Amino acid sequence: MTKLTIVTGGLREPSSTRLLADRLDEAVRAELAEQGVPATSTIIELRPLGRAIMDAMLTGFAGADLEAAFEAVGSADGLIAVTPAFNASYSGLFKSFFDVVPEEILSDMPVMIAATGGTERHSLVLEHAMRPMFSYLHAVVSPTGVYAATDDFGAQHTASGLSERIGRASADFARLLRSCGPRQRRDVFAEELTAMESLLQKATRDDDPGSVED
Repeated sequence: MTKLTIVTGGLREPSSTRLLADRLDEAVRAELAEQGVPATSTIIELRPLGRAIMDAMLTGFAGADLEAAFEAVGSADGLIAVTPAFNASYSGLFKSFFDVVPEEILSDMPVMIAATGGTERHSLVLEHAMRPMFSYLHAVVSPTGVYAATDDFGAQHTASGLSERIGRASADFARLLRSCGPRQRRDVFAEELTAMESLLQKATRDDDPGSVED
């Protein structure tokens, strides 16, 4: 069973960002189902977590709700991340969430990036902001992202090609998920503990009792 987590950073209710996230979730699971791969998904709305995210930034500690969101991200086989765009970049809430996630939680994680905005001018957010951020976090970013402007959700949405863009991106992401396979979650604490034990063992071997002076 492939586990997907969808992080959506919409700031309003109702939210076009959430609408795009839902469509991507549905399309990816349908693509996987066609290939005989069952999948489940968990939605994380960042808006209700805004105060908890800020508290974590200020104190270094996450509350129970935020910890549950971290667990949903860390235990997933793939992530779909959707943000509203502001001045060709992601929202502050979206960025702040990924600023406070535990270290290496996204390491080797297949990620699909998507964004919404008022006009097509904001579409640069995908390649100039989101892809570099997730690459920095050691995620494996799917080659095709999805940007949806306000007009894509209007009466003429069929002509806008949004459905086709979602289909292409979902197919690419499904292939990435299959090629990566079940994700092995990294335990940074255990890795650091093992490294420390190795250093201590080396120091013990290198220590020459005969060289100790009175």
